[in-house]
Parts: sequence; C-alpha cells; structure tokens
Amino acid sequence: MASISRRKFLQLTSAASVAAAAGSLPVIARASAPVSLRFSSSMVADPNASHYVWYQNFAANLKANLGDAIHVDYFPNNQLGKESDVVQQVKIGSIDMMVTGVSIWATLAPEIGMLDMGYLFDSFAHAEKVLDGHVGAALNKCLQDRSGCQILTWTSQFGARNVFTKKPVRSLAEFKGTKIRVLPTPAFIETFKAMGAVPTPIPFGELYMAAQTGVVDGLEHDSATVLSGKFYEVVKSCWKTQHNFSPLVVVIGKRSMDKIPAELRPGFFKAIKDASLKQRPIADEKVTQAEQALKERGMTFYPMASAERDAVRSQLQGTLYQSFAKQYPVTAPLFSEIAAAKA
Repeated sequence: MASISRRKFLQLTSAASVAAAAGSLPVIARASAPVSLRFSSSMVADPNASHYVWYQNFAANLKANLGDAIHVDYFPNNQLGKESDVVQQVKIGSIDMMVTGVSIWATLAPEIGMLDMGYLFDSFAHAEKVLDGHVGAALNKCLQDRSGCQILTWTSQFGARNVFTKKPVRSLAEFKGTKIRVLPTPAFIETFKAMGAVPTPIPFGELYMAAQTGVVDGLEHDSATVLSGKFYEVVKSCWKTQHNFSPLVVVIGKRSMDKIPAELRPGFFKAIKDASLKQRPIADEKVTQAEQALKERGMTFYPMASAERDAVRSQLQGTLYQSFAKQYPVTAPLFSEIAAAKA
C-alpha cells in the first residue's frame, strides 16, 4: 500500500472538512452570487415619506429572511429618472422595482386609473379591504397582461390627498378657477374639473418650483408628502377634501422577477407582505404627526363641507364612473364591488 506524506494528508483532510461544511449550509447561503435589484422612488429619503418608510421595513425583512442573497439598491428622489420614464424602464427590466402611487401605472394599464377617481373610497381601510381581494387581483392581471409587470403589494400612503394652496380655499365657490397641480391621468383631471378647478399636470420633481413661481396656485397631495417635500414653504392653506385614498404600490418587471430564483421567492414575498402590514398602522400615526408639524410651520386647515363632498361624489358617479366603466368594461363589476364594500 502506498504511503502519503503528512503534508498531503493534512491537505486532503482539510479539503474534506470544507466540503462537508459547505454541504451542511442552506442552498440560499451557498448561492454563487447575490441577486441585485435596483429600486426607484420619486420621493426623498425622509422618515415622513411613505416610499422610504416602506423600503426600510422591506429591506430589514429581506435581510432577516434571506441574509445577503438578495441585495436591493434604493434610489430616491427621481435619481433614476422621472416616474413616466422609470415605468418604461421597469417594463423592459433596466430598472427592477418601483414604489409609487397607482396613477402612473394607468399609462400602461388604463383600467388601474379607476383608483384615481375622486371619492371612490371612504378610507384606506375601505381601499385595503377591496384591493387585498378580487378587485386588486383583477387590476394586477390587467397590468400583467398589458405590460408583464406585476404589482407586488398594495399598501397605505401617509394620508388622504387634500388640496394645498397659497390662498385659503374653504368651499367649491372659492376653489373655482384655481390652477391646481394634478397627476397626468384622466381620472385626476376630470375629478378636479368637476370641482371647478383648472387641473394642471406637472411632474412631481418640478412641482416645488411650479408652486413657488406661480405656474400653479397649489397642489393636491397627502400631508406627509407636503411636509417631507417642504411644500409648506410655498403653500400655506389646506382644504381637507379627502378626495382620494389611492394606495401605494410596489411593482416589479417580468425580467426582474425572473432573476429571483424559486427558492428565494417565499422569503422575498414574505418581506414584502410584512412591510405592507407594518405600513398600515404607521400611516395613521404619520397623518396626525404631519398635520401637527404643518400647523407648527404655519399651515391652516379647513374642513370640506360634507354636503359639498356628497355633491361632487354624486356628480362623478353619474358621469366619470359610468363613462370609464363603459370604456373599460372589466372595471364595471369592480365599481360595484367597491361600492358594496363601503357597508
């Protein structure tokens, strides 16, 4: 029998030990390289920004579930481009994920635009109730069929959208003729036409300057975004219209989804779900905190009369809702489901 040297023996036993140890590690830990994802947001990285808070919880969950198997680079404040451009990049896979309101996705799947309609929801609890069920699944299918992109989650923005203006607005009569920045979707434009305003689509990244220079008289958004974006420096009055409880969405493109191995997906999806569940109670706290902070910075809040809110809702139901359902028949039963869920 041939003998081996002590040095050779130690080399062989060391190699065997390493191989055995590697064999005992989970498949996830032995992945050859981490999956890298680029994640875009239009908002600043601020604790009052709903995008950033959701991302922080998601990143923490992902680390706890999968270690370093998936690495996410977060790009806030339109660093990767305007939302309209980022949507197209997510579609083709140049950017992997995007957190945003639903409005911009109506450019790829117009059916999603129904969620932008004024006074469709009474609260975020109402919106979550239907979007966690069949309505959300149906709209996600529309987006997947039209673009290949997938809605990973629906969750809460930091408060309902209200009207913020330079001069006080307390009624529909005072609001008439006001140039108000809106998202560039038919639902937002028609909602504000019904309220008597002059809706003016402007990219979010250009909004501060537009308000400061008088291109618009104000904007519509949630209080936390007004706070984090420092819009209180250029608008001083809030009319609490609560016209929209549109959700926050996180979307991934098909090519990017395909990058995530099957064994990592349960941990990935759980990180998303848990971040959204945590976001919902945080949102309620942020609304209260943001409104108080805005008051301390000189913002005055005025309620919208319930009779005026009901009048606008009734007008929209008889015009905008019906015409939209006729144009996109798949949404007709969804409007009925949303209305039924109010009870």
